Amino acid sequence: MKKYLGIDWGEKRIGLALAEEETKIATPFKTVTNMGDILAVVEAEEIDMIIIGSPKKMNGEQANNPKWLDFVARLEKKTALPIVFLDERLSSLAADALIGTKKTKAGRDEIAATIILQGYLDEIE
Repeated sequence: MKKYLGIDWGEKRIGLALAEEETKIATPFKTVTNMGDILAVVEAEEIDMIIIGSPKKMNGEQANNPKWLDFVARLEKKTALPIVFLDERLSSLAADALIGTKKTKAGRDEIAATIILQGYLDEIE
């Protein structure tokens, strides 16, 4: 059974979500701050595929964010797992709507990762 890790990257916080192939339901997992934490989750949770939110402009063009590109390049070097990129436009706004307040930033990142991962799971059904 495949296990998926959803990632909502941010410069300060990285939201993570998990899902299994059997249920195809993404759930918030935790918020981390660095690559080492992500790799530890990949190993501990026996992840088979990573889904990362890809920043895009509202017109659909890829946003040119050098820090995000560096993050992706480092992740690709540190893991041989397949990585899928999914449009993350409005995922943080949707997360805010779900949690109802911006005061709980950690929850926001995890929920945004969940929205990204669930979007992928919905596409592969």
